[in-house]
Amino acid sequence: MRTKHHKIRVGISIGDFNGIGPEIILKSLKDKTITDFFTPVIFGSGKLFTYQKNVFKLQTNFHYINDAKEAQGGKINMVNLTKENSNIEFGIPTEESTKMAIDSLNAATEALLNKDIDVIVTAPINKDEMMKCGFAHTGHTGYFEEKAGKKALMFMVSETLKVAVSTHHIPVADVASHITGDNIKQQIKQLVTTLREDFCVEKPKIAVLGLNPHAGDGGVIGREEIEIIEPVIQDLFRDGIMAFGPYPADSFFQPEKYCAFDAVLAMYHDQGLTPFKTIAYECGVNFTAGLPFVRTSPDHGVAYDIAGKNIADETSFSEAIFTAIEIFKNREEYQELRANRLRPKAMHAGQDGIDEDLPEEN
Repeated sequence: MRTKHHKIRVGISIGDFNGIGPEIILKSLKDKTITDFFTPVIFGSGKLFTYQKNVFKLQTNFHYINDAKEAQGGKINMVNLTKENSNIEFGIPTEESTKMAIDSLNAATEALLNKDIDVIVTAPINKDEMMKCGFAHTGHTGYFEEKAGKKALMFMVSETLKVAVSTHHIPVADVASHITGDNIKQQIKQLVTTLREDFCVEKPKIAVLGLNPHAGDGGVIGREEIEIIEPVIQDLFRDGIMAFGPYPADSFFQPEKYCAFDAVLAMYHDQGLTPFKTIAYECGVNFTAGLPFVRTSPDHGVAYDIAGKNIADETSFSEAIFTAIEIFKNREEYQELRANRLRPKAMHAGQDGIDEDLPEEN
């Protein structure tokens, strides 16, 4: 169990080792003082990472353990999932690299649910290859929703821009049928909650994008804005939630517009992620909001085209680590403040309820 002065234990799943996962993990942990800030726990293979650190000419030392419970502060811990050699083929997804990605994710998630680690940071996976190997989800979000038994929100975050998406990894042809008033209302409420609890924003302002070009142009290009999105925004605003819109997506992502809001709710994946990755690519983080635990990842994929070339930029992965730590601490502080606020004030009273500090009446 974590004590107040215990360094946060950051569990790391390695993703597809034929992509850039191990490289960005190693580069994120290369500073010898990194364990002063948190305790890394990698779920992978000692032989695999030893080979890759030699490829990338890094001097990282690992503390090998069999179980996350054995992780030690001040060290880079490696939960050794296999003692076999790995057949590394940079740039090519293989059955071996895919199965290792699944094993690493499952082991890290089990440790998270058992509270042997405090947060989880996931390196990029190949969704298609994982599904071929029996993985039942089109991405990390659905996987963690199943593990938590709760609906989650894909939330891309950076210092200046935060974008959630109403629909995740589904075909564009199916997006309109998934845009419902109930879904949007729940998602905006979830955004408000996560901004308060995870990002310390007391009174969040949410911008909601329209589904259609020009936000429907008054119903000429579609009626989802008029019939679904606008009524939800009006209802929530009457309830004290500062939601605004719907805004046309094509002109919204100008600094003078998006900087006026604490977060944006886009209607579908590319509508939100294309501008986010353009504006905040190197420092962007994917945070799965709405879950009882903290999960983050970099905002990019496996990058097979540059795997093994020692040119992958670890900035987004490093940001994912420190964002997870910050959110974890913010949640702890929020819960502590809430507990103190709800606790009844101590009364100096006798058994009959009379305040003993007050003078007796004559």
